[in-house]
Amino acid sequence: MNAIAENIISIKKRIANACIKSNRSTDEVKLLLATKTVSASNIISAFKAGETLIGENKLQELQEKAEQLKVYPHETHFIGHLQSNKVKHVLKHVQCIQSVDRLSLAEKLQKRLEFEDRTMNVFLQVNTSNEASKFGVSPQNALDFALRVSRFDRIEIRGLMTIGLFSEEDFRVHKCFRLLKDIQHQVLEKGIPAHELSMGMSGDLEIAIEEGSTMVRVGTAIFGARSYPDSYYWNENK
Repeated sequence: MNAIAENIISIKKRIANACIKSNRSTDEVKLLLATKTVSASNIISAFKAGETLIGENKLQELQEKAEQLKVYPHETHFIGHLQSNKVKHVLKHVQCIQSVDRLSLAEKLQKRLEFEDRTMNVFLQVNTSNEASKFGVSPQNALDFALRVSRFDRIEIRGLMTIGLFSEEDFRVHKCFRLLKDIQHQVLEKGIPAHELSMGMSGDLEIAIEEGSTMVRVGTAIFGARSYPDSYYWNENK
């Protein structure tokens, strides 16, 4: 068994233990492999270990890996900041966009999807930590944003996404994830089927599961440390 397969087993155990602690079923939490900077060959190793849900942050990587990965059944989500001028290119490679964070992007998606005569699953990204360095609609505007996006008939809102505060103080991380859960309740009450909560990564997945996450995005704990800091991957201009 290779290191990637062993790491997946370890992460699945962490997820299972967190679910037990929170009185939740392990079936309630999906594992999404965050594959930014990960080679196609390493992603294929993860596929062979049984994990076929991946998330990419950058269009260039989506395009570079597509040919090698297409022969393996899998589902790809776009989890990075999406520039409007890249919408049509990203749509070629993904089944879900988790980072819809502004009305102008939703409008661009709607127009392109109309042109292609198709629909797309999306998550709405909320900046629950209120950090200027992170993308996402503000918590106070999240419900109004969800209502506006829900009017676009080619966009299917499936959930909400957030990036938790990077903090050693667990109570502050809990607060971020609990806020997204509260927003989800408000959105669901309006009849919008945002049943998924994409929150939690390698360092805070247990907290996220405790607060209701249905999808954790794990990269470094499976594929190893990356060459760049996390801030690089959220930079719109890269």
